[in-house]
Amino acid sequence: MQNLKRKLSSRKLWAAVAGIISGLAFAFGLDDGTVSTVAGAVTAAAAVITYIATEGKVDAASVAKAAAAIEEAAKQLTAAD
Repeated sequence: MQNLKRKLSSRKLWAAVAGIISGLAFAFGLDDGTVSTVAGAVTAAAAVITYIATEGKVDAASVAKAAAAIEEAAKQLTAAD
């Protein structure tokens, strides 16, 4: 599951998806404006997904660090008794 999240947050993946969609749109004769709109939407979605995934990792690391500090404090209090 974590590997899937990492792949979905890859800017390279979304750039490739935008390229494929743009190429297919041109191949099927869509106008330049539509192709630009679709490519822009895919790029924007990639930015949002990458931001969310990155912030999730940062938050998880912060929580893990706080939990470790609390655990260490609890051990010290228990040892003091």
